[in-house]
Amino acid sequence: MRASALFPLVLAATLGAACSSQQTYATGQTWQRNECNKIIDPTDRQRCTARANESYDNYQRQVDDVKKGNRAD
Repeated sequence: MRASALFPLVLAATLGAACSSQQTYATGQTWQRNECNKIIDPTDRQRCTARANESYDNYQRQVDDVKKGNRAD
């Protein structure tokens, strides 16, 4: 198979994996928000909701930092 014919397949597989990760993250966010809504204390609930609303891009940056050993607390 020629490289020019292989490139679209590799690109499609890569993009498909990215979408899957974002969809999985979004599903986890929804679950976490539901769990946050069960918290009675308003301050704790607000803190939980803020963590649950973190964007996928910000989450991915944090993951990349941890992988590189640059953990930001």
